[in-house]
Amino acid sequence: MKPIPDFFDRLARRLTASPLGALLIAVALLIGALFLAIQNDRLGKSEKLRQATVQANILASSLAAPLAFDDNDAIREYLHAFRADAAIQAAAAYDEHGKLVAGFAQPGAALPPTGRLTTPAFQGRDLIVTAAVAQDGSRIGTVYMRSSIESGLRRAMRYLGIALIVVFASFLVALLGAAYASLSHSLVRLRSEIESREKAEAALRQSQKMEAMGQLTGGVAHDFNNLLMVASGGLELLERTTDPEKRKRLNTGIRQAVDRGAKLTQQLLTFARRSPLNPEVIDLADRIHGMDTLLDRSLREDVAIVLDLPEDLWLVEVDASQLEVAVLNMALNARDAMPAGGTITISAHNHAQPGARDQIVLAIADTGTGIEPEQISKVFEPFFTTKGVGQGTGLGLSQVYGFVQSSGGEIEVESEPGQGTTMRLRLPRTNKAVPKPAGHPPVAPRGGKGRRRALLVEDDDTVATMVGGMLDELDFDHDRVASADAALERLEADTEVELILSDMMMPGEMNGLDLVRVIAKKWPKLPTILMTGYSAAAASAASEGLRLLVKPYRLDDLATEIDAVTKSK
Repeated sequence: MKPIPDFFDRLARRLTASPLGALLIAVALLIGALFLAIQNDRLGKSEKLRQATVQANILASSLAAPLAFDDNDAIREYLHAFRADAAIQAAAAYDEHGKLVAGFAQPGAALPPTGRLTTPAFQGRDLIVTAAVAQDGSRIGTVYMRSSIESGLRRAMRYLGIALIVVFASFLVALLGAAYASLSHSLVRLRSEIESREKAEAALRQSQKMEAMGQLTGGVAHDFNNLLMVASGGLELLERTTDPEKRKRLNTGIRQAVDRGAKLTQQLLTFARRSPLNPEVIDLADRIHGMDTLLDRSLREDVAIVLDLPEDLWLVEVDASQLEVAVLNMALNARDAMPAGGTITISAHNHAQPGARDQIVLAIADTGTGIEPEQISKVFEPFFTTKGVGQGTGLGLSQVYGFVQSSGGEIEVESEPGQGTTMRLRLPRTNKAVPKPAGHPPVAPRGGKGRRRALLVEDDDTVATMVGGMLDELDFDHDRVASADAALERLEADTEVELILSDMMMPGEMNGLDLVRVIAKKWPKLPTILMTGYSAAAASAASEGLRLLVKPYRLDDLATEIDAVTKSK
C-alpha cells in the first residue's frame, strides 16, 4: 500500500480536472475565514471582559491593606507590576473620596481625575473596568483599569491571511501532487520502455547467435560424423584384437574423439544459451586458441586461418561467450568476403596509453573484396547486409558492435575495395587475475575397508550401465531407479544409502533438481550429485549451489565430485 502517493494522485486529479471547482474551494475558504473572524470578535470581547474583570478584582484585593495603612509605596509597586502587560493602557488606585493615590498611563492614554465605580464599558478599541477596594465590608477605595482590544478589522485580516496561506498551500500541494503523478506515470512508462528494449536487445542477441549457429551447422555435422566414425570403428576393432599395444592406441583414439565431441557440444550450448551478459577475466589468446575446432569447421577449405596471438597479452574482462560469437561472426564475414579463397589473420597486441586506460587490440584481417567507403558507416547496423537473399541476415556485425560497446571498448574498420578488410576491437585491460578453478583430489577405491551404497537415478539404460560401472570402480554398490518418485520410495524403505547420483532430465512430474530439493529437506545429511548435458539446467543447479557433473564426464571427474560432496556433508 502507498497511501501518500495515492493521496497526491487523487488530490491532483480532482483539483486539476476542474479549475472552477478549485476556485470555488478557495472562495469557500475565504468566506469561512471571514465568518470565523466575525464570530471570534464577539467571543473575543466577551473573553477580554472576563479577563479584565478578574485582573481588576485581583488588583483591588491586593491594594486593600496598603490603602488602609496609607502605604503609597506598596500601592505603586502593585500597580507598576501591570506595566508588563502591553494590553493594559492605564491603571490607578483611588481612595474612598475618589482622590488619585497612584497610577500609570501608557503614551496616548490618560487617567480620570477622580475615581468612581462604573459598569464595564467598551470605548472604541479600549475596555474600561473598575473594582471596589473593600476592608471589613466597607469600600475604602476604587481600582481603575483601561485595556486595549484588537479591532475587528485587524482580526478579520489575520484570519483572511491565514485562509490565504491555506489556499496557497493547498494549491502548492496540488501542483506538487500533479508533478508527482506525472513523474510517476513517466517512470512507469520509462520502466516499460526499458523492459521492452531489454527484451528486444536480448532477442537480437539470440538472433545473432542463431545466425552464427546456422553458419556452423554443416561443418559441425561433418565433424561429428568423423568423431562417431572414430568411436564406432575403434570399438569394433577393440572387439577383434587382443594385442595390448593396439588396444591401448584404439582406446586413446576413442577417448580423444569423445573429448573433442564434448568440447564441441559445450561450445555450441554456450553459443545457443539465453543468459544475461556475464563478464569474466580471461586470457584472450587462450580463449581464441580454444576456438580452433569451431573456426576450422566454419571456414571453407580454400580459406586459411592464421593466429598471431602473443603469450604476454594482458587480460581482459568480457563475456567469454559473446567474445567467441563476435570472433566467429567476424571470421564468417571475412570468409564470405573471399569467394575465391584467401587468408584470415587473427592477431592481437597490447596497447599502452599514458594517461588513459590500457587496451588490448584484437584484429581480424582478410584478403577479400573490401568494403565501399559509403558502406563502412553502415556495416554495424542491424539487418544491413550486402549479401544476396538467403546468404545472411545482417545481424553478425551488429552483435560484434554490441559486444564491444557493452565491454567498454571501441571498434574500428579499415577497408578499401579490392584490398581486404581489417576490423580492430579495442578492449580495456583489467588488472584482475584469472580465477583458478577449484580442484579436488580423486577418490581412491577403499579396498578392504568395505563398499558403500549408492542410489543411481537415471532413465537411460545405456548411461545407467556406464555410470554403474564407474560406481563399481569406486567401491560403490548401487541400485538403479528410473524416476524421482521411485527414488523417494526407495529412500523411504532403505536407510543405508550413502550417496544419490541423479540425472536432471527425467520422465514424470519431478526432475532431478526437484528430487534434490526434496532430499535436502527430508535427508539433509545425504550427499547428492546431479548429472546433466543441458547448459540451462546446469545454470539452474549452479545458482542454488548444488553439486553438478556435466556430461560427458570421466571416472576421475566422478571421483572428485564424490569426494567433495561427502566432505561437505
